Amino acid sequence: MYFFRKILLKMVKVNNLVLFLASIALLLLSSILIVIVENDTFPTLFDGFWWVMTTVTTVGYGDYFPISAGGRLIAMFLYIFGIGLIGIVIGKVVDSLAIYRKKRLEGDIVYKDQGHFVIIGWSQKTEFAVKEMLDTHEDCEIVLIDQLPEAPMLSENIHYIKGDAGDHNTLEKANITKAKAVLIFADDQMTSNQMIDGKTLLIASSVENLAPGVHTIVEVMEEKHINNFKHAQVDEFIVSSETISSLAVRAAFRKGVSGIYGQLLKRSVGEDLFYIPTRSEWRTYRDAFQNLLSEGATLIADRNDLAINRKLEEPIPDNAELYAVCDKATYDAILSKGGQS
Repeated sequence: MYFFRKILLKMVKVNNLVLFLASIALLLLSSILIVIVENDTFPTLFDGFWWVMTTVTTVGYGDYFPISAGGRLIAMFLYIFGIGLIGIVIGKVVDSLAIYRKKRLEGDIVYKDQGHFVIIGWSQKTEFAVKEMLDTHEDCEIVLIDQLPEAPMLSENIHYIKGDAGDHNTLEKANITKAKAVLIFADDQMTSNQMIDGKTLLIASSVENLAPGVHTIVEVMEEKHINNFKHAQVDEFIVSSETISSLAVRAAFRKGVSGIYGQLLKRSVGEDLFYIPTRSEWRTYRDAFQNLLSEGATLIADRNDLAINRKLEEPIPDNAELYAVCDKATYDAILSKGGQS
């Protein structure tokens, strides 16, 4: 027993690849030998392989069993070495899955896919953002970056990387150069707006330095700090406190107006704002406006220009980005008719 225990302990320490290759070789060799030694009982290679698998996994259905001395010697070899080897392999597979799950939970991973969204900074706002993104595209890939000890949210397409977002190593683990967009949320755990925006600026600079071509959206606490971000070439800014204050004031002067903004901001509720690909037959804004209106959508903007209704006779430029208000079903019907994205 001591001899066999020493062998099993050495097998545990063997390289995983060697162990897996040895297991495959053992299964195939045993299957071939049992067919050669006892062909009457095991007429095909598949029959031999079936018996070997039921033996090493200790299932033992009893539908096949060797009756010759040679066949029984092979069986005894499998009892002693095969079962132990396969048991170690199964144990290593289980351990690997447990280690992978632990690494995912603790954020110790490297994300290798592309076209994903990177969200930096965990807070309640981040949680709402993730849910809104999944409502928009339920299969979109999201990578969260923060310094929490464990992932605040995990699923098949939500991943967590623990680390300092201002560190290039952390951003590289998120494969940020291949990301579709990066959202940087302000750290609301800090008390000073200046310190909050200062930290955000550091992270934004690191992101832009590493991935200048990736679309970057940054939350800032005060609009006057935006000038400090210009060298970082951030694509879009969201002024957190002023946006909320402005909406509150509008609601105070006109009851119910916040509900309109709420519908436009939440993809899963009622009417929404959608990007509309241009069509070759649309020459002027009027062409697009009337065509979309007949299909149940209202054209309201070209990029951030909301004065569409005052320039209906103007030609649509080649770089136009049109936006319309409609529901999801109408939008899907519009997309099905094609267009130039």
